[in-house]
Amino acid sequence: MHARIATFEADPARADEAIAAARQQVESNWANPPEGLERAKEMYMLIDREHGRGLGITLYETEDDLRRGHEALNQMTPPAEGGRRTDVALYEVALHKQR
Repeated sequence: MHARIATFEADPARADEAIAAARQQVESNWANPPEGLERAKEMYMLIDREHGRGLGITLYETEDDLRRGHEALNQMTPPAEGGRRTDVALYEVALHKQR
């Protein structure tokens, strides 16, 4: 498994707006995703309301799927409410457990 982790900064007072915008964007495209994102397996949005920081984590089964998803996501601009993307990193998931 592989992960793309994007870091965001935003106005802490607009956290609820950022969450709503991201949910709307993901929900409206999940059934019919843009090209390159059709193999995304899981998405997470983590928010630090106090400091105005967030993480967007997208999981993929293969490295090729990760590369395609990374290219597609790099072409997208975060919603204005979501702040600005400050960093993106690609990882191999060495451990993944669920209950």
